[in-house]
Amino acid sequence: MRIRPSAFASFREWLRIAILTLVLFLLVRGLALEAFTIPTSSMENTLQVGDFLFVNKAVYGAPVPGTGLRLPAFREPRAGDVVVFRPPHDPQRNYVKRIVGVGGDTLRMEGKTLWVNGTPLEEGYARHRDRGGDAVHPDMTWQSDFLAAARPPHPYVPSRDNWGPLVVPHGSYFVLGDNRDNSEDSRYWGFVPRQKIMGTPWIVYFSLAPEKREGDPWFQRIRWQRVGETIR
Repeated sequence: MRIRPSAFASFREWLRIAILTLVLFLLVRGLALEAFTIPTSSMENTLQVGDFLFVNKAVYGAPVPGTGLRLPAFREPRAGDVVVFRPPHDPQRNYVKRIVGVGGDTLRMEGKTLWVNGTPLEEGYARHRDRGGDAVHPDMTWQSDFLAAARPPHPYVPSRDNWGPLVVPHGSYFVLGDNRDNSEDSRYWGFVPRQKIMGTPWIVYFSLAPEKREGDPWFQRIRWQRVGETIR
């Protein structure tokens, strides 16, 4: 059976469009946007478990796959930005937190209040659920090497709600989850290097509430009010 020239030309045009579409998709995914899902509650209420996000990778200079190079950035990460990054202790996973300190900043926390360069920070996005006792964690001992002043004569015992003052090294960032009492963040595993920051969440394109009871229809869990929300 012979393919008529018109049919062959149509197939060739379809194949060309399919290949071009795939190339454009890979370029956009690699250099501009990438989908991301929120698996934990560490950023509530800014981000919720089951939110599906588009992450803007171009704003900070997207890495060019397979080259070790980055495209020019539109701007540098700054305090207040919500960012997606690879943490130093778990480099194979993506985390999302909020930057609260940049290189050269001095940070401390007293009774859940964050101080930046000697000024208490107004954080309307921060959430504090645990009104009970503070929590001391052994992973916070790394902070001793970054204290703003010489180590005091008494032992330095940082805790979840009381720590510092710490000086953020240049080229690094200090990040916290907005859900402060339930977030694994820089308090426990340290600073985030600039090259590990991948982008900033842009928009919620879909949101599905966690399943409350087995067998509940999935479509009843869609949070329509969150679809289309931009991230701040």
